[in-house]
Amino acid sequence: ATASLTGLPWVHNDFDVPINRILHTSCPHYYRYGQEGETEEEFATRMAEDLEAMILKEGPETVAGFIAEPIMGAGGVLVPPRGYFDKIQPILETYDIRFIADEVICGFGRTGNWFGTTTMGMKPHSISMAKAITSAYFPLSALTIEEDLYQAMLDESRKLGTFGHGFTYTAHPVGCAVALKTIEIYQRDKIMEHAAKVSPVFQSRLARLGEHPLVGETRGVGLIGAIELVADKASKRSFAPKHMIGAATIKMMEENGVILRNIQDSIAFCPPLIITTDEIHDMFDRVEKG
Repeated sequence: ATASLTGLPWVHNDFDVPINRILHTSCPHYYRYGQEGETEEEFATRMAEDLEAMILKEGPETVAGFIAEPIMGAGGVLVPPRGYFDKIQPILETYDIRFIADEVICGFGRTGNWFGTTTMGMKPHSISMAKAITSAYFPLSALTIEEDLYQAMLDESRKLGTFGHGFTYTAHPVGCAVALKTIEIYQRDKIMEHAAKVSPVFQSRLARLGEHPLVGETRGVGLIGAIELVADKASKRSFAPKHMIGAATIKMMEENGVILRNIQDSIAFCPPLIITTDEIHDMFDRVEKG
């Protein structure tokens, strides 16, 4: 089920997933999937209409929840079009569908706020989080739920005499201690405020990479971003997969002292939240040189 929930094709390839009862709606990437002459808002409207059509076809009473990242991280740092969540949320409310936000990447400062849901104007019923909850010094994840869900879990557990969905390492005391200290440091050192302060410099330098003839799009929010490499800028034509341009690009970047990640031919940037403006300029100077 976990592998089915992701929309990443390379997770599905050669495995018997996604399972039938997990559906994926249209990818809200305006640069790639916007139609000719379609504005960003019109694209967002079409994405919302596609979701509603899928819900109605499936049967609203059978849909348990809608899961989305504020910004799609491992999918290529895909930023939803303006108004996307404003259009999605009323549909979920109409059909009484739970909205679950995946904050594993965006949570704890990445977008300049504690959570990406705040940055993107999302109002989820539940939030999953990990990674920066311990600043990645210890493996830990957490889930928030609303009172009615908690009460339902409590009621059923009392009937059975146990909560049957626990795990061996649930509420690991070391992990929880590391998370508490991490959050304390975030607050003490005003890490969120710092990330918000330097983000405009980061986004400005990222956007400047769009002037390169092989960069089709730059995209990002806060201290996360990506560039998409293309063979032809005018037509948005991608490179043939066999050329592995993204992998070759990050290898060149490493030779210039910058460690990045390629997601196919998108190059992702996700610097430390404590990065300074001087370090941002140094990083992008090295990227431009590479």
